[in-house]
Amino acid sequence: MAEEVLAAALLALLFPAGASSPGAAGCDVAPGDRFDCGPERLLSREGCEERGCCYAPAGPGPGPPWCFFPRGYRSYRAENLTATPTGYTARLRRVAPTFLPGDVGDLRLDLALETPTRLRFTLRDPARQRYEVPLATPRASGRAASPLYELRVNQEPFGLVVSRQRGGKVLLNTTVAPLFFADQFLQISTSLPSHLISGLGEHLTPLILDTAWTRVTLWNRDMAPVPQVNLYGSHPFYLVMEDDGSSHGVFLLNSNAMDVLLQPSPALTWRTTGGILDFYVFLGPDPKSVVRQYLDVVGFPFMPPYWGLGYHLCRWGYSSTDITRQVVDNMTAARFPLDVQWNDLDYADAKRDFTFNKKSFKDYPEMVQEFHRRGLRYIMIVDPGISSSGPPGTYKPYDEGLKRGVFIRNATGQPLIGKVWPGPTAFPDFTNPETHEWWYDMVKDFHDQVPFDGMWIDMNEPSNFVEGSQDGCPNNNLEQPPYVPGVFGGRLQAGTICASSQQYLSSHYNLHSLYGLTEAIATHDALLRVRGKRPFVISRSTFAGHGRYAGHWTGDVGSDWEQLYYSVPEVLLFNLFGVPLVGADICGFAGDTSEELCVRWTQLGAFYPFMRNHNDHGARPQEPFAFSPAAQAAMRNALRLRYSLLPFLYTLFHRAHSAGETVARPLFLEFPKDPNTWAVDRQLLWGGGLLVTPVLEAGKTKVSGYFPAGTWYSLAGVGAPPRHTDSTIHSKGQWILLPAPLDTINVHIHAGHILPLQEPAFSTAESRRKGMALVVALTPDGFARGELFWDDGESWETFEKGDYTEILFLATQVGKEGGFWGVGGGWVLAAVTVLGVTSPPRQVLANGALVGDFSYRSDTQVSACPPPWVGSGRGSWWLGRDPGLS
Repeated sequence: MAEEVLAAALLALLFPAGASSPGAAGCDVAPGDRFDCGPERLLSREGCEERGCCYAPAGPGPGPPWCFFPRGYRSYRAENLTATPTGYTARLRRVAPTFLPGDVGDLRLDLALETPTRLRFTLRDPARQRYEVPLATPRASGRAASPLYELRVNQEPFGLVVSRQRGGKVLLNTTVAPLFFADQFLQISTSLPSHLISGLGEHLTPLILDTAWTRVTLWNRDMAPVPQVNLYGSHPFYLVMEDDGSSHGVFLLNSNAMDVLLQPSPALTWRTTGGILDFYVFLGPDPKSVVRQYLDVVGFPFMPPYWGLGYHLCRWGYSSTDITRQVVDNMTAARFPLDVQWNDLDYADAKRDFTFNKKSFKDYPEMVQEFHRRGLRYIMIVDPGISSSGPPGTYKPYDEGLKRGVFIRNATGQPLIGKVWPGPTAFPDFTNPETHEWWYDMVKDFHDQVPFDGMWIDMNEPSNFVEGSQDGCPNNNLEQPPYVPGVFGGRLQAGTICASSQQYLSSHYNLHSLYGLTEAIATHDALLRVRGKRPFVISRSTFAGHGRYAGHWTGDVGSDWEQLYYSVPEVLLFNLFGVPLVGADICGFAGDTSEELCVRWTQLGAFYPFMRNHNDHGARPQEPFAFSPAAQAAMRNALRLRYSLLPFLYTLFHRAHSAGETVARPLFLEFPKDPNTWAVDRQLLWGGGLLVTPVLEAGKTKVSGYFPAGTWYSLAGVGAPPRHTDSTIHSKGQWILLPAPLDTINVHIHAGHILPLQEPAFSTAESRRKGMALVVALTPDGFARGELFWDDGESWETFEKGDYTEILFLATQVGKEGGFWGVGGGWVLAAVTVLGVTSPPRQVLANGALVGDFSYRSDTQVSACPPPWVGSGRGSWWLGRDPGLS
């Protein structure tokens, strides 16, 4: 009886009496609150009013819809709300005619209270199975106890209201506009608690999206990055900063073509062309927790090999092994670090996958083996399009693929043939398990010839140089749906294959935006089986969950200052999406760079989690050695700085892999209570301890950066005498103008952090054999902490198997005496630099023994052991500045 009373009380809370009344319908809706009643076409007044909607013409350009829903517009009514072991279920019944073809009259609502901070709700057609994204997600075993959210179901018109349990702030309110659920059109809207919304990638966009009538389209597309265009990936996840510094997130697990419309009320509307509505709501309450809760659903990032964090060099135009070798020799001669040499399609025979040109790359295997002997790794490009034009028996990937049925099929059941670099091509269907086995066989066969170390998978939206196929596409409702989102080109098949083509799991109409992810999974698994070591995969096309298997580069960016700026929010957003191994092509890919731009891009690129210089054929050379001595010195300093910090960066990747954290972070992730950080996207953090303030404009020798409240130490004074007197910033939360000559990037350590470092060398393999060091940034009360994760750098699942060392570092002040302790073992510490030492140390002890070789500078309050800028060799330490060139 008590359980029945409790259930009745819960249902009363969820389904309050009187909620069924829709209220008086009216058109007195403020412009910013209007929701579009004509999504699929422009409507006349007559056509608008036939739908029972309001008509009010407005001016040209983005703005309020002319045809909009009145208040209380009837769509679905909720009935039979019933408690379940994990939450609640209800039936939704359509109560008014719809203007959409294929309308679904009855829906099933499932509400799962999965964890105290995660709510899931789904809307499905109970009468027939519809396509659902095949992403493995956690399932609730019971109803969460003490959730941070309150949930209300509005009966008619149906809607969900999710609010914070403490304070009652409404985070999600779908009653603001009607729900639509038709065969090829699903729409649901919600209010937003603030205008500060971030996410919904992939687009060229600032960190914070514009809510002034912005349409964001998700449909993976081969498109050089320009604003307001759907690009290579789809990540239907957003994060909102609320006005008190709290944060929440929402994820729609749907891979169909979609639009997300933002309006100034503020509010948001999801429109998708198929599937189901499957939402996760994350309660945070801080932004770091929101990201971690999202990654609990889509998966934590993979752990990259240590060498993958070094410097990578590539160009479309290294047209022979001789030229590729010469580039590596030039890097060595100019004393630049290099870990991974790449080749674009130049290596391939007639641009076909898993082949190499027997003339210009005749000694290709030997070249790669030479690189290995020099401590380098090697990666080459692989496109998904498999050449279909050769005589039978002449090209194994196509012949075997045809025999094993691995290719996407057209309407007649034959392999769909498009056109990419090698000419006519078929497209592997990576949703088919047999394709994974075929792909592994092709990777292994080629690796047996050329022992490459990782794979660069490109053109995998998939890209197609003809629209749909060489034979066109059928005339059906998948190719021409009732509603087409704002995709570039205006048609779903523009720049890709026919939407109605068939794959193992479903039609390409449903699976298109998953293509790059499914290829990344197959490639990751193949590399693991072939090499037996940690896979390294970089992919252009992405979807939610991609970070579990691969990294991402931001595509064909132009060599200009605008693209340099946009790379910062792009890197930050992909970290929020759970893809921390991300970077833009340094100096730009398309067009000619300038020396100044390339220097500034190299300085910023030293703080991309993935650092690669890549260049288009025919453009000006942009390898570091191609510039003046002064520019080379500046780039060399940036690279040495990165290589010094690699143990810290590697530890951040471990935290991402093991705990769902980010590597590169927007300031609001660490300082959510400071409103000044919420829109900062011209700076970035590594972890919580390192703030990077790059120059992003031409001709500037000063840069303005925001410093949250606290003490910030400049790295300029760590490894060399400071370049300027203001090396330490005591901020109250303010913008500060920093000197930034062309040879300098401003990097500051937040007080309270300890960074593990390593003496830089010309490769990570060489650097890992050198001494380690710590930089200790003390708070005013003398405290700091840090950690180091260390393993062999490339074995599979070292953390999961326990084959690693993890060290915690603590610095404390006890009375007037300072102390420093490192906890751990199996690690040689060669140097320690302590920042914020307010008076000269009387003595320094290591393991209880006196150390005589230490220094102290009263002007910078830096103490170091051994002194960091006296001579060279094991006893010296520097960060970023080349002693031979400074």
